[in-house]
Amino acid sequence: MKIHKHVLMVILISILVLPGLATAQNKYFRKWPSGKSPLEIGNRVADHFIETPHPNFGSPKPPGSITYPETCAWFGALLFADASGNDALTKKLADRFTPFYGTESKLIPLPDMVDNTVFGAVPLQLYIQTKDRQYLETGIAFADKQWTLPANPKPGQEELANKGLSWQTRLWIDDMFMITTIQVQAYRATRDEKYINRAASEMVYYLENLQRPNGLFFHAPDVPFFWARGNGWMAAGMTEILNALPSNNPNRPAILAGYKKMMASLRDYQALDGMWRQLIDDKDAWEESSGTAMFTYALITGVKKGWLNENEYGPLARKAWLALTEKINANAEVEGVCEGTNKKNDRQYYLDREALTGDMHGQAPVLWCAQAILSK
Repeated sequence: MKIHKHVLMVILISILVLPGLATAQNKYFRKWPSGKSPLEIGNRVADHFIETPHPNFGSPKPPGSITYPETCAWFGALLFADASGNDALTKKLADRFTPFYGTESKLIPLPDMVDNTVFGAVPLQLYIQTKDRQYLETGIAFADKQWTLPANPKPGQEELANKGLSWQTRLWIDDMFMITTIQVQAYRATRDEKYINRAASEMVYYLENLQRPNGLFFHAPDVPFFWARGNGWMAAGMTEILNALPSNNPNRPAILAGYKKMMASLRDYQALDGMWRQLIDDKDAWEESSGTAMFTYALITGVKKGWLNENEYGPLARKAWLALTEKINANAEVEGVCEGTNKKNDRQYYLDREALTGDMHGQAPVLWCAQAILSK
């Protein structure tokens, strides 16, 4: 069989160049100090999650249903288990879900708003890792409910549906992880492009309405503050979509542009120690871990995927990861995590939010970071 010269040249270039590119995009994410590697940190934080009862936003009482911070940590632990090849951890995470099909069925949240609907991302990831179809059925029901208009819609919800958007749309930046993640997971589990198209259309709508000229996002149109974790949800949401969105999707250029614009702004606001502040652009604000971890996840992924210049953003991502590891105590609990926060047009409200230790808002994105570093 004859091989044309130009084909041979392409093969030769692939052999010589592509491994170099892979190495380059990973050079900032290797050779970690003892105790700070993503494998060590991920295992510690995931094991702590397994041992932790279902949380209820800091209340000692059990929750009435699974909360979204637990969902996000559960999702992160599953991704980490997959990236690290830890089948035993996957089984433990699946075992934690089993009671929902029996004695704890009442803990499954109603998919009636974004914070509840994201729960479906967990069974969808369990399906991806185990191929057990009961997980698929559970997760897809949540994803479809998000685009199925209620029988008695509230004012504005039918208008949103007519635009092809979710009736759960509310233009809070938090939504852009909650809505997009469940839809992206449904796409990954089924390969049905309607799900990824939903996520992409929703993200573009939020970008058009909420991204500011500096690349960051107000918490909501009527709340002109760059709250760190809220911006972290946007950064992580864009990252999740870009990870799955086909290259020919018409919304990809706008989402990638929004992502790059945000990352460039975050570069300018990173503190010397690698952290970001509770209000990103406010030097009087305290350094906050959950937003920092979400930004770190977005940066790590962008560098590894080639969306960002590795030599410009790789050192920032590495510094941020190392800073985060300093916030993890001996019990594998992340310190300096902003408590649950509603929107409010009041700067002092954000500055006065309590910094918690071990809150799932912080545990979750540390797991996302660990898996992002380990993923190929």
